Amino acid sequence: MKHSKKAIKQTSEPTNPDEIKAEGVVEQKKEQTANNQPTQLLNTTNSVDPVVKKFSFLQKYIKPFMFAFFTGFMYLCVLVYQTLFVGIEQNKQMFEVTEGQTYYGVMQHWQKQVPLFSATLGKLFINLKTKDTLHAGSYQLPKNPSFFKAMSILSQGSNAAMVKVQIIEGKTSNDLYKKLQTTKGLKIEILDNPQHIKSALGITATTPTGEFEQNLEGWFAPDTYFFSEGTSDKQILLKLYQRQQQNLDEAWQNRKKDLPYKTPYEALIMASIIEKETGLAEERQKIAGVFVNRLKKGMRLQTDPTIIYGMGEHYDGDIKRDDINKKTAYNTYQIDGLPPTPISLPSKAAIHAALNPVDTKALYFVATGDGGHKFSNTLEAHNQAVKDYLKVMQNKNQ
Repeated sequence: MKHSKKAIKQTSEPTNPDEIKAEGVVEQKKEQTANNQPTQLLNTTNSVDPVVKKFSFLQKYIKPFMFAFFTGFMYLCVLVYQTLFVGIEQNKQMFEVTEGQTYYGVMQHWQKQVPLFSATLGKLFINLKTKDTLHAGSYQLPKNPSFFKAMSILSQGSNAAMVKVQIIEGKTSNDLYKKLQTTKGLKIEILDNPQHIKSALGITATTPTGEFEQNLEGWFAPDTYFFSEGTSDKQILLKLYQRQQQNLDEAWQNRKKDLPYKTPYEALIMASIIEKETGLAEERQKIAGVFVNRLKKGMRLQTDPTIIYGMGEHYDGDIKRDDINKKTAYNTYQIDGLPPTPISLPSKAAIHAALNPVDTKALYFVATGDGGHKFSNTLEAHNQAVKDYLKVMQNKNQ
């Protein structure tokens, strides 16, 4: 057994000197490799394998791009879901559908209100409906509903027994009272005796003593309102009064300096005159500027709407010379300064104009016949503008 093992061992050893020499060279190279290994590893970093280089590029550029794309896609999905299916349900709002209005008409409305809304998705929804026309009426919707939720509510017909009350700016408090009395669905408690309105509402507004005091002219904010059936006139008037107080208080706090008003109430009076003088939003502040200039110079306002208001039911649509010459509490051709009370229900915009007039040298204005007014700095220019207006009206009547 021992002999055979030795024989095997001997046959495994090299006998050729060249082989021994070669083997020594190999061993020497192995030692050099072992000794120089850190240096070789350090040097190999300068020559990156193409596969590793490609992977590094993916990590540096593609991976962040994919992350940003995925994040943006998920955010877009959330927005789409929020807009089309969830919405933002805060306060309620009323949405009016007119007679004959279609889903396409409502869709156009939502495209303006909701930027994310897709017209394609909207048309897809509409195509699933058996009919295109909606039921006319007032609908109670969330403040910012999703498109599909809003469409679902609208397709079911009017969902709330609401009463629409539209108060037009420039109308009077008496017009408001009549509107409430003739509107079906409201509960009348205090309008049967208008003289008790002020005390019934607990209103302590500062108004001059006189025949118009109980009417609280100017103190109700004109707008379009929706009330539940059975709402009382007292509740409605109180809401409109509080809204107007808020409008006046906010404008007074942010008013222009050096105005000829001693109290907010005087500004309310001026706003009511501005409201009656023009229906153009861009003219309100300029007309306010003219009236402010006249008050500062001690000039009378000489505005026709105040005469008309003072005439009351006697006004037949035409102001005569006798009406101008007749001295009344509201005839600003005959009295100095402002009339004793407002002459209409002024809008928030008119109140803002009264307290923020534009800087102008104009002291006069007259109608041009097309809905606007011609403003003049001098009486001579104003008289010419009046002649031009009369000529226009004469041509219209021919």
